[in-house]
Amino acid sequence: MTERTYNVLFLCTGNSARSILAEGILRKDGEGRFTAYSAGSQPKGTVNPLALKVLGDHGYPTDGYRSKSWDEFAALGAPVMDFVLTVCDSAAGEVCPVWPGHPSIAHWSIEDPAAVEGSDADKEQAFVRAFQFLKSRIGTFVHLPLASLDRFTMGTRIQQLVMWKRQARLQQVGLIRPRSRME
Repeated sequence: MTERTYNVLFLCTGNSARSILAEGILRKDGEGRFTAYSAGSQPKGTVNPLALKVLGDHGYPTDGYRSKSWDEFAALGAPVMDFVLTVCDSAAGEVCPVWPGHPSIAHWSIEDPAAVEGSDADKEQAFVRAFQFLKSRIGTFVHLPLASLDRFTMGTRIQQLVMWKRQARLQQVGLIRPRSRME
């Protein structure tokens, strides 16, 4: 029996940085199991060169990306998405199109590396941090038992992933203490 391939759409406002990084990571890390796409509510029209640089520096393909509108994926004949993941707060708060197929939808809040001001090194480091954050989250996502979960349960699991990662980060920096087994 052949395992199903799942379509995943990453959304961001400009579709030039975070959603491009996420698409690139899932293209490679989820190859054969996922087909990755990205789009924006107000696409910039170009991909940020630092997104491509960071992908390339980490061994990910840098070709075939373009900044495009999410309307392409709501149109008749577009690939039907199984998952739609917003990766910026402004896109998460916007009224999204009605997605064919009623995919599971989740939000992963990630700081915009393109908004960082400072030296070229500061800007590149912001892209590296966004890449690492997305790689970690996508790494967990690709190992979820997708075939055995229904859409509602999957949406809940994806949201739990966000909470687990946030809690681990807060524990790392000492803002909360780990829970004991008795709590």
